[in-house]
Amino acid sequence: MMSSTPWLTDAEQRAWRNWIAVSAQLPTVLHRQLQRDSGLSLQDFEVLVNLTETAGQRARVADLATTLQWERSRLSHHIKRMESRGLVVREECVEDGRGAYVVLTETGLTAIESAAPGHARTVNDLVFSSLTEEELEGFTRTVEKVLAHLNEPVAHTLVPNRARTSTQKESS
Repeated sequence: MMSSTPWLTDAEQRAWRNWIAVSAQLPTVLHRQLQRDSGLSLQDFEVLVNLTETAGQRARVADLATTLQWERSRLSHHIKRMESRGLVVREECVEDGRGAYVVLTETGLTAIESAAPGHARTVNDLVFSSLTEEELEGFTRTVEKVLAHLNEPVAHTLVPNRARTSTQKESS
């Protein structure tokens, strides 16, 4: 009788553990660099970058939370801290009165413009400088493929995957 447990192959296990290690270590290093060089946290940087890329350098709180994949309460608390430092302001949404906009301030714009070159240099040094052009293309395709799968409009739960794996093994 074959096990229905979907164990990873040795190659998958190696890739997965390395992915997890990078996912843990890279944000920590990026956060430290930003703090040291600009006084921004990695989360501040993410919010500011997103605001610089929106029309009018403003975004609805709900839309920003979705883009960042943060809970709205987490974003609200973070925005309050950023407001106290003058990086953003919150403005009521006059169109519907229920929501609010997060708006980039001149101080926030200056902060992101100052932080971005060092951050880009660090990302390049840590991630891209050791990759060949072909490796970069493969890495990009791989990450895009994983993200596309994660963004499919299907619930990602263990139960259906386990059932699918079990059915596939039984039919083999």
